[in-house]
Amino acid sequence: MSRWIEIADGVHARRHAELDQTLGLVVGHSRALVIDTGTDEAHGAEFAAAIRELTDLPWTVVITHAHFDHFLGTAAFGDVPVYAHPRCGPAMTAVDHRGTWARRYREEGKPELAERVERARIVLPTHEVDDRVDLDLGGRRVTLLHPGLAHTDHDVAVHVPDAHVVFAGDMVEEGAPPSIGDDAHPARWPGALDVLLALRPTTVVPGHGEPVDPGFVAAQRDAISAGST
Repeated sequence: MSRWIEIADGVHARRHAELDQTLGLVVGHSRALVIDTGTDEAHGAEFAAAIRELTDLPWTVVITHAHFDHFLGTAAFGDVPVYAHPRCGPAMTAVDHRGTWARRYREEGKPELAERVERARIVLPTHEVDDRVDLDLGGRRVTLLHPGLAHTDHDVAVHVPDAHVVFAGDMVEEGAPPSIGDDAHPARWPGALDVLLALRPTTVVPGHGEPVDPGFVAAQRDAISAGST
C-alpha cells in the first residue's frame, strides 16, 4: 500500500508500507527531482508511474545514500542524471546489497521480494554532490547538500527553500529509532543534523516514517548524541 502526502505546492512524499519507507518528489516548471528510487526495479517502476500521475516533466534523480532500499529502483527511471555524493557509487558496489536482502526476505517468508531484489540492476550515479549543488527545476531552486558524516559517510539531503522543506534521507527516521549500522558515524551525526536545522525548515521528510517538524529532529539529534537511540 502506497500513498502520496502533499507537503507543499509541488513538494510530495510517497509513503510505502514496506520498510515504512518515504520517497520524495519536487516539481518545478521545467523539471522534476526524484528523491530516492526504492527497493528494486518493480518498486521503482511503481513509483515512476505514480509520479507520472502528477507530472509529465523530465526527471532528475538524487540518491540520499547507498542502502539498497534507496537506490535499487533507479533503472526504472531510464537514462537520466543521477546525483549522489562521490562516496555513494563505490558504496553501492562494495556491499552485496542484493544478496543480503534477498536472504533476509526469504527468511521473512517473502520470496517474491527476494527475487525482485536479486533481479535489480545497480545504476551508478552520473553527477557528484561533493559539498552542495544547486539545481534549477524551472522557477524553483533546490539544493543538494552533504551535511557531514551521519547515517553514512555520504548522506545527501535535499533543501527546497521556497517550501521550507528538507528531505533528510535516513539521517532522520520517524516511527523507529534511527538505524546506526556499521557504516554510521554517531559521534558526528548530531553535527550533520545541526546543519539541516540551520536551514530553518518547517517540515523535514525522513527516509522512513511520516514527515516531522524541527523539534522532532532536534530530539532525535539529542538522543543520538546521548547514545540512547
